[in-house]
Amino acid sequence: MKLNLDKLRIILRNTLIDVWEYVIPIWKISGLFKRIKSKKDLENFIQERSAHVTQTTLYGYLKTRIGVKYIAMMEDERFLKSINIAKWNIYTVALADCSFYVYSYLISEKNLKENDCKEIFLNILESEKQNGLDEEIYNKGKNAFLNRIENVDFKKYYLENPFKESGDALYYWSPIADELKTLDRKIVLNSISLKWGLMKDEFKKLTRDLNFN
Repeated sequence: MKLNLDKLRIILRNTLIDVWEYVIPIWKISGLFKRIKSKKDLENFIQERSAHVTQTTLYGYLKTRIGVKYIAMMEDERFLKSINIAKWNIYTVALADCSFYVYSYLISEKNLKENDCKEIFLNILESEKQNGLDEEIYNKGKNAFLNRIENVDFKKYYLENPFKESGDALYYWSPIADELKTLDRKIVLNSISLKWGLMKDEFKKLTRDLNFN
């Protein structure tokens, strides 16, 4: 089958899954961070890293599992729709996990007194409507966050498997047949755990000299 690159590019752009145009610019922007100095820096960090972890783990898993048919599948509009649904559902959970982790770490390790976690999360979620987040997933993500935050102990959340929910979301929402996903569970969860591990290391470096005393 001859691949129609122009058609593929249009499909990718319309469904917001073009990694080169959506993920790579994030890293160009992120490279400007030397340290986190403001609430806006913190919001950008949470948004960018949540998007990066979501997309690199989801598309990485799909490419690995589908193999050489991956590009051909990118011309299947039904499959693209399922990827888009998966992406946003995973992202809203990843965004919550990352927000809870960041504020838990700052409150416990840096003596942050003002907990803006809810405000930051809702600001980011609202802004994603411009990028294609539909109302149904928006409301589901918002309600899930509001339910979770009631039970978050910010003094120790960052120490207690803080990214479990996004790992489970990646496993659940990835558009792969259940019988295949069962075989991949450990690999999928390890993959996202490693990505979050890199984020944690980076965040600690960026806030190394930060203290709210």
